[in-house]
Amino acid sequence: MASFFSKLFGRSEKTGASTVTPEEKEIYNDLILVATPMAEGSQFRLAGRIEKHDGDVVLVRTFIRADLFSSRDDTVSAAFRKARQIADQNGPSLFSDGAQSRAV
Repeated sequence: MASFFSKLFGRSEKTGASTVTPEEKEIYNDLILVATPMAEGSQFRLAGRIEKHDGDVVLVRTFIRADLFSSRDDTVSAAFRKARQIADQNGPSLFSDGAQSRAV
């Protein structure tokens, strides 16, 4: 009975269970796009980051969207499309604030 309520309210009996899936990278202009799909049950949430390497400094912009996909491959493709869209729409202003890391 306890496992029923745990599942119902989002608690897992497995401790240390990871929902992190392997990352995939793509180079776009002078940026590194990283797809980081997040497993949620049997689906994957669209997530990723955009990295700009400037010497020893790495500037990172992360994004998580509400989109869910049933296939990890579809999620990775959508994450790369979204990252390219974010980079194109924001242009140089994406990293102009100089913040090491922030969400977009």
